[in-house]
Amino acid sequence: MMLDDRERQTLLQVAAESVRHGLDTGKPLKVKLTDYSPVLQQDGASFVTLTIQQQLRGCVGMLKPTRPLVEDVAKNAYSAAFEDTRFSPLRAAEYAQLKYHISILNPAEPIEFDSESDLLQQLRPGVDGLILEDRGRRATFLPSVWESLPKAVDFLRHLKMKAGLAPDYWSSSLKAQRYSVEEFGND
Repeated sequence: MMLDDRERQTLLQVAAESVRHGLDTGKPLKVKLTDYSPVLQQDGASFVTLTIQQQLRGCVGMLKPTRPLVEDVAKNAYSAAFEDTRFSPLRAAEYAQLKYHISILNPAEPIEFDSESDLLQQLRPGVDGLILEDRGRRATFLPSVWESLPKAVDFLRHLKMKAGLAPDYWSSSLKAQRYSVEEFGND
């Protein structure tokens, strides 16, 4: 899904409006689909990342499209501000400082590998988002995480820890999927 500049700006505005609506009402913004372009009405998967002074303040998203993209962005922005369990709910005093970054996910594809070194060799730093799954645990890192973890081995180890696994964990049942994103923001 390729968005034009106007659609990107619209999604950034929807994200900000949903957070503001959350502060005012305690609920995410309900979007009226017919107010948006046909592209934004298509099902899409997004992550909305909130920062204040370049520090993470919340990040929530979906790995698979389950609802119209504009609705997904509105709900994920609200959830990033008020439901990300790593942070306390956003306070009104923080609203003006928020910066928004939106990642639109392309469909994930499985990676076939037979060892950790095989998986590491297949990763594309700066390009791949990665989903790891094993034993009922799952976690993902967006491609933007490569900025803080540029080495594939560190990226993978930290993702394992995010999934609740040991950094040196390995199992033949471990599954991995990669995805790319279209990213934009006012950050």
